[in-house]
Amino acid sequence: MDTVHTLSRMKILLVEDEVMLAKLLKEAIGDAFDFFELAYDGQEGLQKFRLHRHDAVITDITMPKMDGLELAAKIKEESPETPVVILSAYSDKEKLLGAIDAGVNKYFIKPFDPEALLGYLKEAALQVRKRSRVRLADPFTYDLRYEQLFKGDRLVHLSRRESRFVAMLYHAPNHYMSNETIKARLWEGEEVSDERLRTFIKRLRQKSDKALIENVARQGYMLKVEGDIILKNV
Repeated sequence: MDTVHTLSRMKILLVEDEVMLAKLLKEAIGDAFDFFELAYDGQEGLQKFRLHRHDAVITDITMPKMDGLELAAKIKEESPETPVVILSAYSDKEKLLGAIDAGVNKYFIKPFDPEALLGYLKEAALQVRKRSRVRLADPFTYDLRYEQLFKGDRLVHLSRRESRFVAMLYHAPNHYMSNETIKARLWEGEEVSDERLRTFIKRLRQKSDKALIENVARQGYMLKVEGDIILKNV
């Protein structure tokens, strides 16, 4: 797995009321990510998190409107798996215990080395990637977040429509969809023949495996899913 690529795909939220410090930290590590967003108080941070569902949140403790510990607790309540990193000038026991109670994953005392923070985020990126992988028919897995199909550790190169189709089947009840529903969703507003759909499925099977997409007696198609849905180790 490419750690650098996995890191760059993460969405990061930095919540820091000291504007200059926030901008300096973004300059120091922000280029490692495709999406690195700033908020300047806890309330704004929570609003942005609810909007974008970042993969990791970095927050100061002492801020107006809502402090970092309250923000961390609210984020953990809504999204327990999201890593939350606290930045603070405090090192006293009371603050550390408060961070533990809030479910904080990591605590950095100011001043700190931005490279140490980046190192932690690299570890977090791998865990985020693992949680997004689901098991299909052996040896296939699918990354729900990035809509990518893997055969073992090898990426199966699908078109956007093919990848979307796999995701649609995975989320459908019993992983099954009728022919008409598939055509309506994949080719919205177009007239699509059964032959075109069969050709589409044939090409997808050639790239992956016939056993992955099962035909259901002229009615539709089913995605073969085996084992635990959430992979603990990929």
